[in-house]
Amino acid sequence: MEEYEEAIHKLVQDLLVPEKREEALMELSRNRENYSELAPILWHSVGTITALLQEIIEVYPLLVPPTLSVVASNKVCNVLALMQSVASHPSTRNEFLKAHIPLFLYPFLNTLSNSRPFEYLKLTSLGVIGALVKADDTNVIDFLIHTEIIPLCLRIMDRGSELSKTVATFIIQKILTDENGLGYLCVTFDRLHTICNVLNNMVENMQETPSQRLFKHIVRCFLLISEHQNGREFLRKHLPGPFKEPTPGMLVDENTRRALATIMYNLGMAPI
Repeated sequence: MEEYEEAIHKLVQDLLVPEKREEALMELSRNRENYSELAPILWHSVGTITALLQEIIEVYPLLVPPTLSVVASNKVCNVLALMQSVASHPSTRNEFLKAHIPLFLYPFLNTLSNSRPFEYLKLTSLGVIGALVKADDTNVIDFLIHTEIIPLCLRIMDRGSELSKTVATFIIQKILTDENGLGYLCVTFDRLHTICNVLNNMVENMQETPSQRLFKHIVRCFLLISEHQNGREFLRKHLPGPFKEPTPGMLVDENTRRALATIMYNLGMAPI
């Protein structure tokens, strides 16, 4: 075990050497799940986070016009995998937020290209934000709702690939799960209209390209919105048509059936 820990420390130090960085990134990314204390080591090692941010920033010029190669995408995605470890660890999560590091990822979420290098970059960036919201920490939600993450996720939900849509919808769902996040998204008609319009479009698209995993997250978002007074009033007029008469393909499991029934009950449209 000591030898393994020494090897991890050596790789972290190699991140500071430009000639050794790419290989160190690859090895650390590959082994990040096997060493629970990697995140604190990355965060507290002098210069390490700076070196990782440097790799992120160097990719920005390749975003517009879109000239990012697969090799460059893989390298920065290894960086983002390490950032995800830092974002998910309880001892480094708040420091990660205080340093506003998620903001460095937003340019990757703002790209319009769906080519493989950009899609991989987008998914890995979403993974970092997803790791943050999984903690069910109000501090995380308070930070995110005051940044551009909501409009970025909504645009991905509207235009992204199925997988990126799923992760982006999960992030919105976790924001809605938090009391402050739910209140923020339901406080005005404009915000409700924006989020429900995107969710409605996704439901309509399900008729042609069904995805059970994505549909579950969409239903969960509507359920959470229906638990807010403003949300209920809005959904009574703007609930997706397929929810009122769901097809057998939409009722993928008992939890989804129950969630749809609860939505209709919350809106006063059906008994529980």
